[in-house]
Amino acid sequence: MTTIEKTTPRYQGKRHRLDRPELLAPAGNLEKLKFAIHYGADAVYIGGQKYGLRSNADNFSFEEMKEGVEFAERYGAKVFVATNIYAHNEDIDGLEDYLRALENAGIAAIIAADPAIIETAQRVAPKLEVHLSTQQSTLNWQAVQFWKEEGLPRVVLARETSFKDIAEIKKHVDIEIEAFIHGAMCSSFSGRCVLSNHFTDRDSNRGGCCQSCRWKYDLFVDDMPMYSEEEDKFTMGSKDLCMIEYLPELIEVGVDSFKIEGRMKSIHYVATVVNVYRQAIDAYFADPEHFELKQEWVEEINKAANRPLNTGFFLDTPGAEDHIYEPEEKAAPYDFAGIVVDYDAKSGFATVQQRNHFKKGQEIEFVGPNGMFFKQTITEITDIDGAEIEAARHPLQHIRIRTLKPVKPMDMMRKKLAKK
Repeated sequence: MTTIEKTTPRYQGKRHRLDRPELLAPAGNLEKLKFAIHYGADAVYIGGQKYGLRSNADNFSFEEMKEGVEFAERYGAKVFVATNIYAHNEDIDGLEDYLRALENAGIAAIIAADPAIIETAQRVAPKLEVHLSTQQSTLNWQAVQFWKEEGLPRVVLARETSFKDIAEIKKHVDIEIEAFIHGAMCSSFSGRCVLSNHFTDRDSNRGGCCQSCRWKYDLFVDDMPMYSEEEDKFTMGSKDLCMIEYLPELIEVGVDSFKIEGRMKSIHYVATVVNVYRQAIDAYFADPEHFELKQEWVEEINKAANRPLNTGFFLDTPGAEDHIYEPEEKAAPYDFAGIVVDYDAKSGFATVQQRNHFKKGQEIEFVGPNGMFFKQTITEITDIDGAEIEAARHPLQHIRIRTLKPVKPMDMMRKKLAKK
């Protein structure tokens, strides 16, 4: 199983703040937004139809944004919109109208990198907060001070920022600091890569990154291939970031918003990761002096992990061991299987919307917010009309499963995969 590589942090300062950090989650579409908030996110960041860096995500219409804001408000949560491209001349037409529409939809803040977008938002949509995007690669306190003087209440630091860097920034500048604490990392200097532009003519800084650092390549040494046709080819993708084991240090150094990467990730990934960090944050503030990392949190993180995990730049500059050079085994032998849509306490049957094939006799797990978790074997499955079936084979099919314990709508079901 994938494990998190842990070493002693360079920053070991004293706790100087007691207010809770914001837990900020990605939401690639409206369904993911609802699951992220339901599982404990204080805020979510989304993309609209324009000006964002995830052009291949589903992204939100203004009507969906309004619905998302209404849902978030019921939980006391906020919605931010990424408008973090570097704009070209042809991108400027319509910008003012777009920003006003975001403000009218109830969006709390935009995340922006281009000074033209920042200035325009401050001028035409004053109710929108403007948060500086990580695309600006902000690494030092003088740059943070500059953006504070420009009227920004929050800076999203570069992914290359360390604990030591954050401590120095917080020492000099009184401003909200947001930092990525979980998710994919860039093999290049984050936000500065042009491999996609050269390989595919897709601009990574205008939302078109083709993830060329994750491709498979032929590797040659002295014109001799290092792989045969039968072997897996060379890759160079970075390992994913995971800071669950350093949550106290993140709080104590003064990070105001814990950001999870992953607008392209699945519902299962987003909900699982948010659920773990929510529990850990709440446990810390319930008793900071006696806080301990629970092994089940690490196990849950690993069940959602797409790649091996490490601590990014927080502790030290990543080296060769922090990249992936060959295909990795799946982190955990589980797969997302379904979502609970209803539960009948009288019969003990849950109605589940199928997301991946499952059948009688399989071991499954049910997971919900606040640490709800139990395992069981599937003993009975029926279709929605009550007729017994052996398996749920059809995408989004609604079926009924007898459960060992009560479950609630939006609880997730995962299945244990058979050993190869």
